[in-house]
Formats: sequence, structure tokens, C-alpha cells
Amino acid sequence: VPSELIDAATIDGASPFRIFFTITLPLIVPALLVVLTTAGIFSLKVFDIVFVITNGNFGTDVVANRMYAELFTTNHLGHASAIAVILLIVALPIAFINARQFQREAAK
Repeated sequence: VPSELIDAATIDGASPFRIFFTITLPLIVPALLVVLTTAGIFSLKVFDIVFVITNGNFGTDVVANRMYAELFTTNHLGHASAIAVILLIVALPIAFINARQFQREAAK
């Protein structure tokens, strides 16, 4: 955030609360969206690490690991399919938001 904008707002009498919500936050929202969506995607892709290291033991079970267990261990195909659909519903908006944000950044 350019310091000139914060200095100008301070000279105009804006409080730190108002400076944050009217200047700082709107300027960092694009970067914040990219970071949050990327972190969300990475958190959905953690299956391989958990499966190889702990196999879901010791309280490290993740959603994708649960889907794998339902499909291959207990042979509950319907439960595994439902979990896969939920993962898709959660992942698609995150991916679309991330792609749209990258397009906006590329257009600038």
C-alpha cells in the first residue's frame, strides 16, 4: 500500500480504523484472494502426504483420506461417491475464483 495514500488520509483526519477499511483492505483484496484460494486448493490436495506418512492414524484423517478408506477399505461405493461430490462442490468455486483473479491481474 503506498504510504502517500495513508499519509493523505491521516492529514484529512481519517482514523486508523477508517484507513484500514477504506484504503488498505481494498488494495490488498486481490492478493488476499489469491493467497486464500491457493491455500484452499493446497489443503484439499494434502491426501498423499497424510496417506503415506500416517495413513490417517493419530487424528490426521482428512476428507480425501476418508473417501479412499470408504472406497477401498470398507467398499462403501455410495459413501465414497458422496464424499467425492462434496469435494468437487468445495473445490470448484475456489478454482473459479482463483482463475478469475489471475485473469484480472493479467489484464492490468
